[in-house]
Amino acid sequence: MMKIAVASDHRGVHIKSKILAQVTDLGHHAIDFGPTDHDSVDYPDFGARVAKAVSRGEMDRGILICGTGMGMCIVANKFRGVRAATCHDDVTAELSRRHNNANIMCLSGDLLGEPFAMRMVEIWLTTEFEGARHARRVDKITQYEAEEFGTV
Repeated sequence: MMKIAVASDHRGVHIKSKILAQVTDLGHHAIDFGPTDHDSVDYPDFGARVAKAVSRGEMDRGILICGTGMGMCIVANKFRGVRAATCHDDVTAELSRRHNNANIMCLSGDLLGEPFAMRMVEIWLTTEFEGARHARRVDKITQYEAEEFGTV
């Protein structure tokens, strides 16, 4: 069982409750990092909460939803150890895990229908990192991060 943080902005809140329930149905512990209503909010505030929790090891993975998914992805990747990926179909959901060991999935609240997004979440949560040649590449990202920002 993993601890999964889920957050959105106002453009993703409509799908967030469904994803929270789905994560729980898949046997994981889902935690809602907000918001709770459709009032306009700034996506960086909510993306940073999830990314910080994943970066610190308080959460195993995160799922972020905004209008396109891209803004949340940019914010999340500012945190040490976060490998956030904007996923827009089943293939990118699978490969972000299998090849890149993504620990945060970013989705579009505007462009993805609910059933489609939920299928992508299930694929992402059940796909394992392949390792091998991909591990070497992911390790390089960690090395660049350490060189740029210093070690923890």
